[in-house]
Amino acid sequence: MVQSFVNFEGQVCLITGAGSPAGIGFSTAKILGNLGAKIALTATTDRIFDRVRELEALGITAKGYITDLMDRGQTADMVGQVVEDFGEIHVLINNAGMVQVGQEEDFSEMLNITYESWDISINRNLTLCFNVTKEVLPCLVKGNYGRIVNVSSVTGPIVSNPGEAAYSAAKAAIIGMSRALAIESGIHNITVNNILPGWIETASQTEAEAAAGLNTPMKRSAKPEEVANAIVFLASKEASYITGEALVVDGGNTIQEYKGPSDLYY
Repeated sequence: MVQSFVNFEGQVCLITGAGSPAGIGFSTAKILGNLGAKIALTATTDRIFDRVRELEALGITAKGYITDLMDRGQTADMVGQVVEDFGEIHVLINNAGMVQVGQEEDFSEMLNITYESWDISINRNLTLCFNVTKEVLPCLVKGNYGRIVNVSSVTGPIVSNPGEAAYSAAKAAIIGMSRALAIESGIHNITVNNILPGWIETASQTEAEAAAGLNTPMKRSAKPEEVANAIVFLASKEASYITGEALVVDGGNTIQEYKGPSDLYY
């Protein structure tokens, strides 16, 4: 009998930002669910219930929660409801951020960015992650076990782009926050790690981002499930001695100096 390397039987996994059918969050939810986990999903719209129905059709136990995670009251209520529904939480995947349905991302350069735009981006891409982690952490400490995986980005910790000062600042700060928490929570058998995706073929990928993916060493963008597989490993019991780390999933893009069209160089 062949057994999977990792399994999540008996574990409850909370995944934020899982509303898109073609995103990293939902891809992660499907893999974790197929490995035995019970899944709690959040998003800002009722499309999260479509994702729940898709999971249930696969035989996965799942519940969805509409929550604005930038609202601390809503976040606390959501985490409390997850614990009431499932009894406990073992794994937190902080995937929410970047953009929300119905809102556009501001790519103004530093000279022109408004204070309001800066604050919104920091709240969406950093404080939101803190809000959820702060509420879930007591559950993990109580159970003396936990896995926290934050979806950061190569943008900020390693590279950046014009018009992405706030986004870059937030995503880099997640790494620093994670390292501090990893030190604080290790005694409770809790690990805290980060995934840093590069160009990903999601529903929100722009034409320019897709073109950039073609110039990586792999000559393509990643599929969401390729990022999800890395998340799942760091969320597993088997990743028991890895904490405070940042795993880049970008097809080798950030290790190459030349990033232009390959026919002009190699």
